[in-house]
Amino acid sequence: MRLHLVDGTYELYRAHFSPRPGHSAPDGQDVKATAGLMSSLLMLLHDATESVTHVAVAFDNPIRSFRNALFAGYKSDEGVPPELHAQFNLAEEAVRALGVTAWSMKEFEADDALSTAAARFAGEVEQVRLMTPDKDLGQCVRGKKVVQVDRRQEKEYDEDGVRAKLGVPPASVPDLLGLMGDDADGIPGLPGFGEKGASALLSAYGHLEAIPADASTWTARPRGADKLAATLREHREAALLYRKLATLVTDAPLPGTASLADLEWKGVPKARFEAMCDRLGLTTLKRRPKRWAA
Repeated sequence: MRLHLVDGTYELYRAHFSPRPGHSAPDGQDVKATAGLMSSLLMLLHDATESVTHVAVAFDNPIRSFRNALFAGYKSDEGVPPELHAQFNLAEEAVRALGVTAWSMKEFEADDALSTAAARFAGEVEQVRLMTPDKDLGQCVRGKKVVQVDRRQEKEYDEDGVRAKLGVPPASVPDLLGLMGDDADGIPGLPGFGEKGASALLSAYGHLEAIPADASTWTARPRGADKLAATLREHREAALLYRKLATLVTDAPLPGTASLADLEWKGVPKARFEAMCDRLGLTTLKRRPKRWAA
């Protein structure tokens, strides 16, 4: 038995910005993102190789979280296309119409929900599969027990895979993002620190606190080491803040979920799903489910 944890916000954005034609509901609302999300989840639910039995989808709703109080530049709802923003609540309804648990995160983020669920339930399943390519979820990977899956690229990352991809082990991922930044989350990082230089230092020292202030003592010598050392000395507090922003929590509330049993997928509830398809004008999708709830 495996637990599939899906980044619903990523899936929603991916569907909205995909090259596929747009789609409007009978009432005229743009529902391209919601329709794409439902289609993507049906593919996952019916994928024989994934063998989905327990699954949850987490959403940022709203985009703002407790991290915005820590750093003004952190990601927010600003810049979200209004036609996409208008689908946030609808997307959660659509997921539940598939018979799947949807976590709507308020103070915390979708990634915090995935991190929390991975930590809470890893001991109860054969494997936890984090269905998202986002770099920050790499910190949750543990051996082959908790893995990260990029469905679009058809790639799976265990602990060795994260190290090969990012140049650091999972435990150092927040430090890496603190140094190099993460544009997707509004984390600027430190000037001059790219992925190669940051990963070289963290591969040698593990965490920010362990990096010596004097570059002449560094066992790793990335390009421009002296300048990087000066930057780190001047902006170490900022780097620690950025790391905190990139660190996912493992005690976020999971609405409606008291145990692993609450995440069991028992099939698509026919009446509810068909009503949602009619509401969205999804005639073809209506015929896609292969397993109906009893």
